[in-house]
Amino acid sequence: MKFSDETFDDFDFLTPEQKTVFIRALIHLAKTDGNFDDNEMEYITVLADMHGIPHSDIIKFKKEDTEEAVLAAIKIVDNRRIALELIKELFMLAHTDNNLSDKETIFIGKCGVAMGIELEKIEQISNWVIDRIVWLEQAKIIFED
Repeated sequence: MKFSDETFDDFDFLTPEQKTVFIRALIHLAKTDGNFDDNEMEYITVLADMHGIPHSDIIKFKKEDTEEAVLAAIKIVDNRRIALELIKELFMLAHTDNNLSDKETIFIGKCGVAMGIELEKIEQISNWVIDRIVWLEQAKIIFED
């Protein structure tokens, strides 16, 4: 899967702290189902590389971050549009292994609530991501990719 064309374009407008918490949230999500696979790591690494987050930070957060720490830190994302994009990226990442687990869904919901996003909006974003995945799969069939 090609990630660079599918990620949040306005990441450069985030503060360094917001960029870091964005990556921390993605890393924690990848860990929640107990299976941090290569596709998830690639997704996170591409985003980190695009925006100057050192790989040493990825390794550190993968080993050390707790859910409580991530949810406390994520509250610095105070721009609604950026918060909505983070929810989208979390759902995109969660679907890279073709299995959205209950634990992943709960963590994404907690992230949204921590940033002041309504559960209905989180569900809308989830449905949009699923619809997008279906459309991309249909395109592969139609265009014989």
